Amino acid sequence: MNVAAIIYILGYVLTIEAAFMLLPCITAIIYGEKQGIAFLIVMLITLAVGTLFRRKKPKKTGYYAREGFLIVALSWIAMSAFGCLPFVINGDIPNFIDALFETVSGFTTTGASILSAVEPLAKCSLMWRSFTHWIGGMGVIVFLLAIIPLAGGQNIQLMRAESPGPSVGKLVPKIKETAMLLYKIYMVLTFVEMGLLIACRMPVFDSIAIAFGTAGTGGFGVRNSSCGEYTPLQQNVITVFLVLFGINFNMYYFIIAKKFKQAFNMEEVKVYLLIIICSVFIIGMNIMSHFPSGYEAFRTAAFQVGSIISTTGFSSADFNAWPWLSRSLLVAIMIVGACAGSTAGGIKVSRLIILLKGIKKEVYKIFHPRSVQCITLEGRPISEVVERTAFVFFGAYIMILLISFVVVAFNGYSSTTSLTAVIACISNIGPGLDLVGPMGNYGFFSVLTKSVLIFDMLAGRLEVFPMLLLIMPAAWRHSGDKGRRKGKIKDEFN
Repeated sequence: MNVAAIIYILGYVLTIEAAFMLLPCITAIIYGEKQGIAFLIVMLITLAVGTLFRRKKPKKTGYYAREGFLIVALSWIAMSAFGCLPFVINGDIPNFIDALFETVSGFTTTGASILSAVEPLAKCSLMWRSFTHWIGGMGVIVFLLAIIPLAGGQNIQLMRAESPGPSVGKLVPKIKETAMLLYKIYMVLTFVEMGLLIACRMPVFDSIAIAFGTAGTGGFGVRNSSCGEYTPLQQNVITVFLVLFGINFNMYYFIIAKKFKQAFNMEEVKVYLLIIICSVFIIGMNIMSHFPSGYEAFRTAAFQVGSIISTTGFSSADFNAWPWLSRSLLVAIMIVGACAGSTAGGIKVSRLIILLKGIKKEVYKIFHPRSVQCITLEGRPISEVVERTAFVFFGAYIMILLISFVVVAFNGYSSTTSLTAVIACISNIGPGLDLVGPMGNYGFFSVLTKSVLIFDMLAGRLEVFPMLLLIMPAAWRHSGDKGRRKGKIKDEFN
């Protein structure tokens, strides 16, 4: 276990988080809010700890697969622990567990809140809540790889531990260039949405916050009604970008590289868009009687489907009051989520495709036991490792979901509340049904339940395995280099 390497990278992560806290500090200055002092204090503390962790480079520059996963898991926990302190200090969320829940929900782009009303919060706190979505959407480790000189050929392993999807590859030969390219696409889409919302006469503050939430597929709004108070035109703009940020970013790279055939023939994207179209049609027809016109019904359905499948969690209407067919379909697409390689949560469409094709292959083998079949995705065969990992992920996902549901059920609330709360957290969505619906919150749960849901949010965002490794005693046992060469991930610090 290369503890020195873990601490060294954690130092960089905390330093970056300290730099990110400049935004709420600037917001406090603009609006003349004294609550901004809390962000300044925590920024200096975070910077000091980060600098302390980075004061000495590790003597051993090699680290292994388990260290890579632990680095990612510990980074997200450390970010959340420091990121919640301003809420506690300035009094916006005085309870530490509540503040931690809110911050983890922000960084993991879940959008589940313990607050019954957000408008009383200081502008700097609201900006930090929304900005944590943007930071967590693409991932702080990806940002780290884009700007920090961590040389070596295997940095892709850190990105794989943090990035969503069954497999992650390089878009360009160097991992640093891949990370920078991803962030460039991310930033351009964010600023385009921000500009369009401002052009549609949404207040500048709201435009920035909503763009951050949409880009990170989070869900924290700055209004108590989420997006319900915005105009139809503003909601339509948000709907478009909800769908766009749920698309695999590889598609945007192919478009930039003028590889249009590859861009528009991506199987996962086609299935993702097909699910959206079918869901909007079914829900639109089902809720027709709840709206003055068919246009409003389908427009609202499109917003809510885009918000739920992209695991953003914004709401323009109280879908908790919709017919059971619509609510059940929304829960189903909660679990599925959007594309791999996007900022969305959930199981991912690509895994769903692999699971369905894997089941088909096994059924076919019953009748043709000697046949040799290979599952393909995007027209290319996938390895047995990726196929096996997809099934293991699904099993681990269901296991965590069921265990969490049992624990949450001890609160004595309805099964709908308990189950959808867990699904909404592990799929990084935010609102569920019943008491945790779009007009509800998570503040009434016990400390134990909130702690379980915090774990679920982190597990969902980090694709389960880093968080499972974190709680396995074997991951922390020191073992020599003997017998571990096969799993080694070598990296160099310049």
